[in-house]
Amino acid sequence: MENINTAIIERLERVVDSLQDNSVKMGQLLAVHNEKLDKQDKIDEVLFEKLDTLNRDFNRETEQIKKGCERDIRKVDDRLRVMEKKMWSIFGALGIISFVVSPMGQRFMRPLLTQREATAIVVPSVPLVDVDRQSIRI
Repeated sequence: MENINTAIIERLERVVDSLQDNSVKMGQLLAVHNEKLDKQDKIDEVLFEKLDTLNRDFNRETEQIKKGCERDIRKVDDRLRVMEKKMWSIFGALGIISFVVSPMGQRFMRPLLTQREATAIVVPSVPLVDVDRQSIRI
């Protein structure tokens, strides 16, 4: 029985030694794993910082492009307004010219542009004295 107890104790000691070795190895693995996690956290922090920088730069560039587009749109709108004013002025002038050149416009404009002819009645002259021309000598 003592042999059996000794064998069991030896076996238990080997199991305990094996567990201790495994525990040490597990501790080493956890230490390496924690080191890798810390390194990954630092890498993630750098990457997120780069992403934030890129996002700020992207937003700044987007705002500049947006402002440039809005400025260009305002310039085009202003030019279109000027062109539209000129177009309506030309249409108005063409309408006036068309009216003035038309027969109805001619009838309307003629009295405004020309003076009325003064009508005169020629009255035959009546001599006040009944004298012959030949009888007068100078």
